[in-house]
Amino acid sequence: MRLSTRNQLTGTVTEVTIGAVMATVKVKLDGGDQIVTASITKEAVEELGLAPGTAATVLVKSTEVMLGVD
Repeated sequence: MRLSTRNQLTGTVTEVTIGAVMATVKVKLDGGDQIVTASITKEAVEELGLAPGTAATVLVKSTEVMLGVD
């Protein structure tokens, strides 16, 4: 599959937490200890077969990035 998204980060799913409707999926990026957490639907987790150990590509496309500090 070819995508227009340029920010594609490969890694491995380390944790999946499923709620009633939504789920959080943690992906450890290849080549380091960085973890990206994605909030996706429970249905998407099931359709993609996401589970710890699954290889995945994190696609990042955003119009806005926010940071906060105390």
